[in-house]
Amino acid sequence: MIFEDAFARGTSETPGDVPVILDVEVLRFHALTEKTRYTVGGVHSIRFKLSIRSLETGILLEEPREIQADLVGYGGSMAIAAEARGQTQKVRITAHLSYVIDTELTTPNGFENPRLGLVQLLNNIQ
Repeated sequence: MIFEDAFARGTSETPGDVPVILDVEVLRFHALTEKTRYTVGGVHSIRFKLSIRSLETGILLEEPREIQADLVGYGGSMAIAAEARGQTQKVRITAHLSYVIDTELTTPNGFENPRLGLVQLLNNIQ
């Protein structure tokens, strides 16, 4: 539901003359546990594969690409303050993914995953 809501929002104003279908395969989605969120925080580890096809013909318009879309996961007092403002993990991740898909579709180089330190590196070890 998070991906569907985020991508609907992120593509609602995408310019273009060719109607397309986005095929999305979620490869990794790891949000923070409650314990982590209320202590140290961490990284929401998000990775997905994106393919773009013509709505009319179904023909692949772009080769599938893997997108890494990590987001800082607040911890401790920062998480509590965000929650008090209505910025739950779901709200933050949905807004972030909305931005990511919009950037992927409208910017020549697409979304650039931020460097978020050691926790991010550990999350991404395959």
